[in-house]
Amino acid sequence: MTFSWIEKYWPLLLTGAWQTVALLVISVSLGFILAIGLAFAQVSGGRVTRLLARGYCTFFRGTPLLIQLWLLYYGVGSFLPMIPGLRQSFLWPILREGFFFAAVSFTLNYAAYEAEVLRGALLGVPKGELEAARAFGMSPFKLARRIWLPRAIRNALPTIAGEVIMQLKATPLAFTVTVMDLYAVAYKVRQDTLLVYEPLLVVTVFYLILTAIIARCFGIIEAQVPVRR
Repeated sequence: MTFSWIEKYWPLLLTGAWQTVALLVISVSLGFILAIGLAFAQVSGGRVTRLLARGYCTFFRGTPLLIQLWLLYYGVGSFLPMIPGLRQSFLWPILREGFFFAAVSFTLNYAAYEAEVLRGALLGVPKGELEAARAFGMSPFKLARRIWLPRAIRNALPTIAGEVIMQLKATPLAFTVTVMDLYAVAYKVRQDTLLVYEPLLVVTVFYLILTAIIARCFGIIEAQVPVRR
């Protein structure tokens, strides 16, 4: 095995790592916000709202992420240039890139899985705490913001950490829509140098480092949040 190629491709590896991390952060951050709304819609929403939220989660959890990504990139992406004035707008440099479609697809998919995690966590919060908050005169919004959601997130932290790591492992799919992530860099190195295993081993180390960082961050958060029994 030889790793002399690393010196030449080091800047590209860093670019791939940045693209991977950016894709992960965007999809997890926006997806988590969307998941909160979906979870509450299923737990405390009206009949129509519950059906819509469950339908959303069923669709995105029941279809492969790769198909969702391709539907957006090759489907929706092919119609965007037909919108009058869009090519001349400041948004076009963003909308024409595969990174945009990957970020949207990963966000929508992550939200569906995280919504189910949060739904279970919300249902797991003791009803006595919620009833006590209502007895103190808290509004539904204040109750959800200060008691219900924080308790649910604390209970679901280990599962949320696992979902974030799973999302990291899904990022190589972005390679299929021309995003230069870590796996795309490994593929390019393999094409240029005809090396098979070495690029994959180096990229694997990058993924392991990112996974260790994620696990450590969530471990610190869990240690800082008090446990109420």
